[in-house]
Amino acid sequence: MASKCFLAANRTLAKKLPFSPRGLSGAPWTTEGVIKSPLKTVEVPNCTVHEYIWRNLERWSDRTMVVCGSTGRGYTYSQGYQLSSAFAANLRSKLGVRDGDAVAVMLPNVPDYPLVALGILGAGAVITSINPIYTAHEVQRQMLLSAAKIIVTLPETVDIVKNALNMAKLKLPIIVVKTNEPTPEGTIVFNELTEINVDLSCLQEVRRSAKDVCFLPYSSGTTGVPKGVELTNENLVANMEQINDPVIRTHNDTTASHQDSVMAVLPFFHIYGAEVIMFHKLSQGIKLVTLAKFHPEVFLDALETYRANLLFAAPPIILMMASHPASSSKKLRHLEVIINGAAPLAAADADRFIQKAERKMDFRQGYGLTETSPVVTMTPKGLDNYSCVGLPLPNTDLKVVDQNLKNVGPNEKGELLVRGPQVMKGYKENEKANKEAFTDDGWFRTGDLAVADDQGIVTIADRLKELIKVKGFQVPPAELEAVLRDHPSVADAAVIGIPHKTHGEAPKAFIVLKKGHGAQPGDIRGFVKERVAEYKRISDVQFVDSLPKSATGKILRRELKEKYT
Repeated sequence: MASKCFLAANRTLAKKLPFSPRGLSGAPWTTEGVIKSPLKTVEVPNCTVHEYIWRNLERWSDRTMVVCGSTGRGYTYSQGYQLSSAFAANLRSKLGVRDGDAVAVMLPNVPDYPLVALGILGAGAVITSINPIYTAHEVQRQMLLSAAKIIVTLPETVDIVKNALNMAKLKLPIIVVKTNEPTPEGTIVFNELTEINVDLSCLQEVRRSAKDVCFLPYSSGTTGVPKGVELTNENLVANMEQINDPVIRTHNDTTASHQDSVMAVLPFFHIYGAEVIMFHKLSQGIKLVTLAKFHPEVFLDALETYRANLLFAAPPIILMMASHPASSSKKLRHLEVIINGAAPLAAADADRFIQKAERKMDFRQGYGLTETSPVVTMTPKGLDNYSCVGLPLPNTDLKVVDQNLKNVGPNEKGELLVRGPQVMKGYKENEKANKEAFTDDGWFRTGDLAVADDQGIVTIADRLKELIKVKGFQVPPAELEAVLRDHPSVADAAVIGIPHKTHGEAPKAFIVLKKGHGAQPGDIRGFVKERVAEYKRISDVQFVDSLPKSATGKILRRELKEKYT
């Protein structure tokens, strides 16, 4: 969201930029090799996310807050405030939630998700989000790591949750958001905790500040198995203020005669969906159109029916819209702004989508990570360079460094480092990971290779980290390798990402079998399938005699890629 540069200082460079210099200041590169945001510094409100979202409620109280794109069920902003406040009060008075307690949310994008999330924050608790397609093994791990006191889910996934709690030897309340399925025994119905006649006085006891953690998603960081990312109220509020900058903002003001409609198809359990789509758009009085499951025809119909003019997407969605038989310029006619994130999109794919729409649109890309709340850079309106991810947001500094952490200059490739108010507090109770993630002078290491040109426009070149990106989701090789090594015939295993036509990447396993043991690829794939979410499943298995390793025993995955892909 920042591609208007530094201008007055350099009129020659300003000529390259397709927009007005107003709102920008200074050259992006300092003499020390730091890339400064050219956008005006924003003042971050000293408040919680809960306060920030509801601060202008009276301006759009009767507007639609959220609606299901397939059923039409939904809530107004006034209803959302009342129901989430009642839920918050019941969490404290009936279920004993206290400031700083973690509450797990294992839901797809249903209209109740924002109510659940805002209720948890209103109660002074911390949201830890769980992918609703996780297996019991994955759920129990996060419940233990996060120390969650309660979990909110659907009736359809209660058995998985119960199995997870049994594995973890936990007895915790399970709240279910009612669907057409019968209410499972031993659970609490969410609707019963949102009765408006509840006494709200207990909410006066909540004491949460901008510096307190409010959101605890789990990310693999730059390496390894998932770690709890501690995001504070200040982190999230700062990022919302940053993307409000007039040069890079994607939304219109909500007025008596206009309300933007955003297609909320990216999952709310992921930081992109939670912060950029849910929290931020609610703070602006925008209508959220949710889909619990992604079906191309339903998605395309909802785009048209609810006149969605904003879409935040990942590459698979854009590729689908460019090629699916049901997609047409008629279905896409209300879209005004498309932002791609989660994984890079080739410029040629962006062009194909725009050709399908049969008109020019405001198509941009952004870059960020769970650890940065998430947005770091974004392209502004008018910069038709679909291969770049733009310039740093307000209040954000970047550096590009070599392997010795020495600064490199314009047009040189290196690891991208970030400093700004949106950078996480740290990984929960993980000193080792924090030391690896931050430099001694406080810069966050993204693990991504990038190039910044002389205007400070950033292009992501590659990943230093070895995470596999499947449909925009992170798949840590170490997690799958640990699962594979539990197989009785496997002596050792390594996993890398290989190119996939529609998913971006897919996990491939290299297996060293134990002496005297035999196994078929299907056996290995089936073993993993039972233990991980669908997007983490192994797509290919190759048996090898040995794995390349460093002197310290670290698997050299890059060598595997060079040799076998």
